[in-house]
Amino acid sequence: MRATEALTPRGEASLLSLQNGGWTAASSDAWIIINSSSSGTGDAAVRYTLATNTTGATPQETISAIEKFAFFMRFLAPPAPSPDTPGGAASIATGKTLFSQIGCALCHTPTLYTGNSTVAALGNQTVNLYSDLLVHDMGIGLADGVSQGRAGPREFRSAPLWGLGKRVFFLHDGRTSNLVEAIEAHQSGNVFFGTASEANLVISLYNVLLEGQKQDLLNFLRSL
Repeated sequence: MRATEALTPRGEASLLSLQNGGWTAASSDAWIIINSSSSGTGDAAVRYTLATNTTGATPQETISAIEKFAFFMRFLAPPAPSPDTPGGAASIATGKTLFSQIGCALCHTPTLYTGNSTVAALGNQTVNLYSDLLVHDMGIGLADGVSQGRAGPREFRSAPLWGLGKRVFFLHDGRTSNLVEAIEAHQSGNVFFGTASEANLVISLYNVLLEGQKQDLLNFLRSL
């Protein structure tokens, strides 16, 4: 067990052990003392006491490099969309409307909300992610032959679109730097053969937009 911060001189850490497996709790810092349950099997609660810190280390110095990086990433501010670039505010507003009208927002959900959190900055926040964070069947056109967990080679999580205006490459494998190609690649396969992308109808609606409407949609995406 490793303590990364301490607000009280005593604490308890709950351990969940898969398949009643064995475990050992240990401290790499002399001022963190394991009082009970230093080893065992199955679920348990490890109690510890914080003694006087004689090492001279501050709490920040007891955090590993990977933990510091995780904290840095966790508290990064979200990308700020531009209200008028590219194409102007009116074009971006029209594109935002079209984004929902043709069905892009069904998977690239504009807004989600965080739940309760012990960290005030992360709790109950509005997140303009433009993703439902779910896995969808994108058809044979985007299939990469890779299975991850229960997701097959045609299944991918809806990519968050916030910050898209600052990206150079698109799609899960960065296969294109052309945003129009990335949109059109969402359409592939045939429903009668079980190879269709879930986005086929949405892209069909995109394809019948007027050229000016397509540009408005692109301006909106690039503004994110």
